[in-house]
Amino acid sequence: MEITPSKLIFHELIGLVVEVVDATNPALIDISGKVVDETKNMIIVQTKAGCEKMVPKADATFVFRIPARLSGEHAERYVKINGNLLVSQPENRTKNIRKIRMR
Repeated sequence: MEITPSKLIFHELIGLVVEVVDATNPALIDISGKVVDETKNMIIVQTKAGCEKMVPKADATFVFRIPARLSGEHAERYVKINGNLLVSQPENRTKNIRKIRMR
């Protein structure tokens, strides 16, 4: 299934490249890397240095990079998302896309 910017919040985030562009905690800003895990309230990012950083979803704004192979486009896309939209158990968030399509 293609990942479009409007439906990114309903897709699996693990494996995508992300950057924190805004956060209530200034120490979290500019953390970037690959999403390696996700919980209801946290995104765990593996940085280029190899360490894992835990970023609270509700307190941050993220920019996700969607590769061309996943977006169905010829070029990669960047999507900015308020973390409050991502606060949910990942398995429940990915199920919600089915409900939207049926309506």
